[in-house]
Amino acid sequence: MNNLRLHNKWVLVTGASSGLGQEMARQLATLHKANLVIAARRADKLEQLKAELEKTAGVKVKVVVADLSTIEGADHVVAECLANGELYGAILNAGVTYFGRHSQLPWDKFESILKTNVIGVVRMANALVSHFETSKQEGGLMLVSSMAGFFPVPYQTAYSATKAFINAFGNALYNELTNPNFSITVFAPGGIATEMTHGAEFGELQGWLMPVQQAAKEAIRAFVTRKFNYIPGLMNRLGKVFMKFLPAKFIGGRMSKVYLKSLLKSEQQ
Repeated sequence: MNNLRLHNKWVLVTGASSGLGQEMARQLATLHKANLVIAARRADKLEQLKAELEKTAGVKVKVVVADLSTIEGADHVVAECLANGELYGAILNAGVTYFGRHSQLPWDKFESILKTNVIGVVRMANALVSHFETSKQEGGLMLVSSMAGFFPVPYQTAYSATKAFINAFGNALYNELTNPNFSITVFAPGGIATEMTHGAEFGELQGWLMPVQQAAKEAIRAFVTRKFNYIPGLMNRLGKVFMKFLPAKFIGGRMSKVYLKSLLKSEQQ
């Protein structure tokens, strides 16, 4: 299968108002000259990004404001992307987390995590895959997951569980594809230095976080080269291999101590 050719092609990026999504949009526009559909809830942030990229990169940018924790929002984004029949690729990046004791996670917050990280992603992926399977057009889909989906992370219990679903969903769905010109990539980074990890509870973990520019660069490379699974960062990839030989209970226990230390420190501030 040939690499994706993004120049002058339309690519969707969800969660583009900040963090990894915003940086991927910037690099897709400036380095690959892709036209973009950028989607998120914050209209002001999206409009700022649109103005920046159209001026500096000379590409076309379409803003879609939507709450991707709702079926209506997910459907609206897909409909806007497919309206002109020119969508070439999609990066489903939008996601939310909760860092704290699971017993203190309010039910409505848990539902929001589940709806954004799982239901919204699956709703959009279903529609996009159906489009490319039916049309037989060339293209690609990337689901942004996390290493937390491979190794459950205490104190990010719900988030970790949703990412485990995305890992399994994306890998399984890839093997159901019949369009030889379409691919699904699961991108599973470790921690990234973004707005989502800027809170005090992540203070002790800052040294582990990958710069967002590096994560975005590796994400786009994985997307373009149609990787099946991809973990950015050599040490992260080696860590995943090494941890296969350790008991899951031991790994969870070690992670629990590190994350709890950071959480407790933030509570004392």
